[in-house]
Amino acid sequence: MRRGTRYGALLGPLLAGGAPADLVERAARGLGLPERGRYAVVVLGAPVPEAAVAAGPDGDGARWWWCVAGDGDVAVVLLGSEGPAGAVARLGEHGAGPGGMSPVVGSPAELGTARRLAGTALLTCAPGSREVVRLDERLPTALLVSGPELSARLLAEVFGPLLALVPAERAVLVGALEAWLECGGSVGRAAVRLRCHRNTVFNRLRRLERLTARSLSRPRELVDLVLALDVLRLWSAPP
Repeated sequence: MRRGTRYGALLGPLLAGGAPADLVERAARGLGLPERGRYAVVVLGAPVPEAAVAAGPDGDGARWWWCVAGDGDVAVVLLGSEGPAGAVARLGEHGAGPGGMSPVVGSPAELGTARRLAGTALLTCAPGSREVVRLDERLPTALLVSGPELSARLLAEVFGPLLALVPAERAVLVGALEAWLECGGSVGRAAVRLRCHRNTVFNRLRRLERLTARSLSRPRELVDLVLALDVLRLWSAPP
């Protein structure tokens, strides 16, 4: 891994996007980036730990180039044999995060687009999270953060009556929905997770359905609830 003024000067035009082809070629050559390869960009929301910035390739052959771009640390990764999962795992081992990783692109000329998409992935991290997430695993949430006005409207439309409850009461209903979703729609397993009777979970879910005027058994209405829940998770204040 590498980080320094020289790399920042060379990476800057590549990460900004829209640079002329000859400038991209010169910058890539100066950095030692192959013309074709499996690249990704990582954008961190907190300073990269020094332990994550080490000389030499990773065990799987991945190579990293770090720089400061905008308000945070950004890395270009030439992926190794373990692909994006290996790169995310390495960042996690060193406590880096929160962060967002772009989809894989095939050349240095595409790093500008990758930088923008990695920034979008970072926005899907919940407040206080230390996770590094891949955009490809957060596409629905990425759509929400890309349209904040529509996201706010969705939240108000779907969860409006829920948001009017006192925080403790709202947290109980939201927690029941989260547990039910995480348990694959099983009320029994959700009850075990929440340490309460299954009828308690059932009653909480029924109340949530009445408040939102949406049914968990209707696929389109369930999509509304899941997306509204994603927006709520991204709020700075807990439900």
